[in-house]
Amino acid sequence: MDLSTWLLFIVVASVAILSPGPAILLAISNSLQYAFKTVLLSSAGNITGLLMLSSAAIFGLGAVLKTSTNLFLILKIVGALYLIYLGVKQLRSKVNYFSDQQHNKQKRKSNRFIFLEGFLIAITNPKAILFFTALFPQFINLKSDLAPQFLIMTFTFMSMSFLVLSTYGLLAYKTKKWFSSHKRAIWFNRTVGSLFVLLGMALLQLKAERS
Repeated sequence: MDLSTWLLFIVVASVAILSPGPAILLAISNSLQYAFKTVLLSSAGNITGLLMLSSAAIFGLGAVLKTSTNLFLILKIVGALYLIYLGVKQLRSKVNYFSDQQHNKQKRKSNRFIFLEGFLIAITNPKAILFFTALFPQFINLKSDLAPQFLIMTFTFMSMSFLVLSTYGLLAYKTKKWFSSHKRAIWFNRTVGSLFVLLGMALLQLKAERS
């Protein structure tokens, strides 16, 4: 892959990565409710899921997903229901996670759970695998070896995603004290919960592209 193609890929990928979505929302939520370490763990889980989706797209699962209505529907419903579940859970919460008193009482998620939550957010989103399926072919030179191109694009995308998620999480963590007010904390719960539900509903509207 030549430098100009790689730089163009970075520009196109940046648009998708910087756009607010479930992974960014999860990073912000974890950062505000727990320590910044949780953002790094959930982000690691997310990019591991992206690696799986990228590999699946390259090895043909993306094409299967685009042509198999039932498979696409199942994956779409699972992903949407999980996002809606997270949203409803957050919406119903009346707890101020940001107060020092509540923070001491709160049972912290296990590292394994945090990692798996980020991973699940990634792999249950069919929009991501369709993105890889549509994006990668535009930058692949069929006259050159496929493996190096795949590795460059995949790990570039993973690195960018991890950096963006961590940055969002860090910025949220720096504003954590602002949310110590009970009213602001409830506003945060309702806003994040609503966004998760809306993302889940939007995912249900997603349709696989047909060749």
